[in-house]
Amino acid sequence: MGRIISSFWISLDGVVEEPENWHMPYLDDELVDIISAGMKTNKALLMGRQLYDEWSAHWTTSTDDIAEYFNMVPKYVISSSLQDPTWNNTTAVPGDVEAVQKVKDGIDGDIQVTGCATTVRWLLAHDLLDELQLLVHPVVVGGKQQHLFEGDSPSHTLTLNDSRALSSGVVHHIYRPHPVHSGA
Repeated sequence: MGRIISSFWISLDGVVEEPENWHMPYLDDELVDIISAGMKTNKALLMGRQLYDEWSAHWTTSTDDIAEYFNMVPKYVISSSLQDPTWNNTTAVPGDVEAVQKVKDGIDGDIQVTGCATTVRWLLAHDLLDELQLLVHPVVVGGKQQHLFEGDSPSHTLTLNDSRALSSGVVHHIYRPHPVHSGA
């Protein structure tokens, strides 16, 4: 059975939107090593429809070294409206717990969720997220950017599994969520 792991570049004030505007000064060898290590264990990507639209437009035409990875890795898009995905190796998955659990059960390895705050909140609420990795950047973005957890997000308890400060000031935290629905 697979593990769903989410990772975010996040500011001190919780912003996860448009990291390309504030993340790049912190991209060094240590951070690249963390990202690369995660990519080596990933067997699939899980994303929402909006990220699918953005990434499929970008990665299918990109000549970046990493484009081959994104174009070849199996991709699962949680969407009720995506009927016939055109991006290579992509499967649309209904937005219900059973369908996502079936994907999770069918993959032997990690399933990465990146850049989908709404999807991560949904996964947490339905006990489908196994790990939350935050790369906390020493910057306050401010403004009306999207935060990982918005004002109406429900409460969740997480356990800190690991934490490491990088020389750039970025701190890598790894959390394990406690089940919301315990069945007991």
